[in-house]
Amino acid sequence: MGRAVRRSVLASSPGWPASRQPPDSLPPSCSLLPPACSSFRRSLRQPMAGPCSARLQGDVAAFSAALRTLVNNPQFSDVMFVVGQEQQKVFAHRCVLACRCQAFHGMLSQAPVGSQDSSSSVPPQGPFILGNVQPEVFLAVIEFLYTNSVTLNSHIALEVLTSSVEYGLQDLCKLCVKFIKDTLSVEQVCEALQAAVTYGQVDLQQHCLAFIEGSTAHAVVCWQAVVRTQGFRELSDVVLARVLRSDRLAVDELDLVQAVREWAHVSSAVLERPVPEVAALPVRELRLPLLAPSELVTLESYNQQDLLIPVENIAAAWRAHALRKGSGVPSRLCRPRRGTRPRDHHRHLEPHAK
Repeated sequence: MGRAVRRSVLASSPGWPASRQPPDSLPPSCSLLPPACSSFRRSLRQPMAGPCSARLQGDVAAFSAALRTLVNNPQFSDVMFVVGQEQQKVFAHRCVLACRCQAFHGMLSQAPVGSQDSSSSVPPQGPFILGNVQPEVFLAVIEFLYTNSVTLNSHIALEVLTSSVEYGLQDLCKLCVKFIKDTLSVEQVCEALQAAVTYGQVDLQQHCLAFIEGSTAHAVVCWQAVVRTQGFRELSDVVLARVLRSDRLAVDELDLVQAVREWAHVSSAVLERPVPEVAALPVRELRLPLLAPSELVTLESYNQQDLLIPVENIAAAWRAHALRKGSGVPSRLCRPRRGTRPRDHHRHLEPHAK
């Protein structure tokens, strides 16, 4: 089309203002299309928006309830465990165990016994023998793996805590600790404290110590109840020493000495080791300078029979009386506890005693 003809066409176009004459030439960037057509062209050049996506969650309770029906259900199961001295059979599904627990993943991925190929794709069929765990405890672990929840009671909570640590199930461990703290009793506090120290559960350890200190604050009979428990008799020397370091025990030192003596005789019989040897660590935490001279005399008479307390420890207590101060004795051993009965000589232990 010639220049004159193009100008004529533009001039007669309804989209071109009458007051303006079209230029002799148009720059390459100019479009002859109306504005609406230009917008459409630009939209063609822009990338298409991606599809919208979202993760929506259905009824969690219904899903958990459905999976709960698979717990120890032989239907469709492909692995079996023989658990406890009762040799109870427990059925499971290896895909669930393997994806939920790294320990089970390793167990179920091992090549069959006698296989020459360690990378064999044939999984072991079992049965797997687990003789050192109670069936109820193992089923609680399985329940958690399937449903992410667990049914606990005071009889199995500590054992389930042990299993959760062994299998590396941190979330199950937290649930056990919460349950133990919420249901703690005099009968279980020492056993729970021992487990807390053994498995590095600092929060539970502090809670148990606070429970012992709090229960003894009400009446001496509470401390006596703690001492009579099986858990107290089975405390390790490290854990018992940790209890005896507390300033907040509402127990007199004479009662603590007697409790350590009873504990030491039981431990000596169980471990088949001499009383002084098993009791060496806890005895270091006994605050003998707090005892009156007449009490030290009685203590020496008992000590001649079992040698529970080293002679130098008793000598240091006598020296504190003779010098009328706690000089030469670690300050912690001259500091009264919350339950220490006042003696006349305590004023000489200043500034340690208040």
